[in-house]
Amino acid sequence: MSQLTTEAFPPTVLRYPIGGPPRAESFTPQQRSAAIEGLRQLPQSLRSAVADFSGQQLDTPYRPGGWTVRQLVHHVADSHINSYVRVRLALTEDWPTIKSYSEALWAELEDARAAAVPTSLDLLQALHARWVLLFESLDEQGWKRGYVHPENGRQSLEQAAVLYDWHGRHHTAHVTQLSARMGW
Repeated sequence: MSQLTTEAFPPTVLRYPIGGPPRAESFTPQQRSAAIEGLRQLPQSLRSAVADFSGQQLDTPYRPGGWTVRQLVHHVADSHINSYVRVRLALTEDWPTIKSYSEALWAELEDARAAAVPTSLDLLQALHARWVLLFESLDEQGWKRGYVHPENGRQSLEQAAVLYDWHGRHHTAHVTQLSARMGW
């Protein structure tokens, strides 16, 4: 197996391979459409990124001190399930305060450490089909609805769509960057 090399990749690049998350009060219809398209493509993009990985490769951390690729794939599913529920709450309640969760602790649970990766990839495929349909149904008023995160404050649905598009591309880049570094 190749040695994990990071010399050409400073810690910031290893942690944020596509840059940090987008921050803005509002987004254009074109930006929202691009985010929806990214959410539509994520399940297949992530599936393709790990398609040829062996069990040993799936159990390799994507960066020093980071989760394994297996944990990362399960994390994306966990995170996007939570966000999907938050979007639905925002559409049916008036700026609900949502519950946060400990991503790090969830990643240490046995299912995240050991479950087969296709389990979460299949879940993402179905989840994103529903999520994209929901986002495509929103009018301007719907995009401005949102929720209150106990740590991050108010977040509109357009902010959520753009953030979770970034989140999926961000973690897919972790996998492809690792693969390139390792020569897999």
